[in-house]
Amino acid sequence: MPLVEVTYAPQLPEETLRKLGDALPHAVSVAVECPEEPYDGDLRPGDVEVRFRPLGPFDRSGLDVVIEVRSKFFPSRAENRQERVEGLHADIERAVGLANFGVYLSLPVAAWEQSE
Repeated sequence: MPLVEVTYAPQLPEETLRKLGDALPHAVSVAVECPEEPYDGDLRPGDVEVRFRPLGPFDRSGLDVVIEVRSKFFPSRAENRQERVEGLHADIERAVGLANFGVYLSLPVAAWEQSE
């Protein structure tokens, strides 16, 4: 279950943020898909959590948007993580039209459990 944190410049249009929120669950699922956690194209509650927050007055960033994706470590994910993040960046650029943004993919050793 990936956790996605989106930090954005306050002047970014709401429509852009809405498009980004719509595109991220599928794009992230494709990017982190692996044999241990296959993606069947049918997202259910809890599969991808996306959180948005505007840059604060003391934050420093040269980008309009920074997207941080955290997903459980598996060796099959880690072996090609750079290709995965490059593909995710390209998918977001195509789907949303963002130009000045970055994507950070982190694969921590983690565990997850949720209510049914």
